Amino acid sequence: MINEIKSDAKVRMEKSVEALKNNLAKIRTGRAHPSLLQGLSVEYYGAATPINQVANIVAEDARTLAITVFDKELASAVEKAIMKSDLGLNPQSAGTVIRVPLPPLTEERRRDFVKIVRGEAEGGRVAIRNIRRDANGDLKALLKDKEISEDEDRRAQDEIQKLTDAAVKSVDELLEIKEKELMEV
Repeated sequence: MINEIKSDAKVRMEKSVEALKNNLAKIRTGRAHPSLLQGLSVEYYGAATPINQVANIVAEDARTLAITVFDKELASAVEKAIMKSDLGLNPQSAGTVIRVPLPPLTEERRRDFVKIVRGEAEGGRVAIRNIRRDANGDLKALLKDKEISEDEDRRAQDEIQKLTDAAVKSVDELLEIKEKELMEV
């Protein structure tokens, strides 16, 4: 029972770190990367479809994304989706290929992105601490029902704390890497 609680907590913490990694990939650093457009959807035959399922997105160079739309009819819809997004990008269409130049980041904008990244990291830490709280609550319930001894409870809580510390350390490392990336000129 204790092992199930620990493995569940570990899996959930890993998922939290992975979710943070995906969220950080969407925050642009001045370099063109296909993951910038990952969260965008396009209206395709009446259904909201992720942009990467209707087009091929590649980084043409350090400052330009090239989007090759599979269906020529969709080119304008993809262009509109990029313009409506809060990314501040202006796509330029040339038939089935849409080029998205990334403007250089100003110092002020970089600092704003760093604040956003720190907020995301704090959200990740909170999620990890909530997972720890849930696991410790499950252990307390087992202790209350006399299914485990106090020593087993203490040992399991120590192990869960070690998992928490490792996950928080991963979050901090991701934050440090992303901050460095953002402040690079």
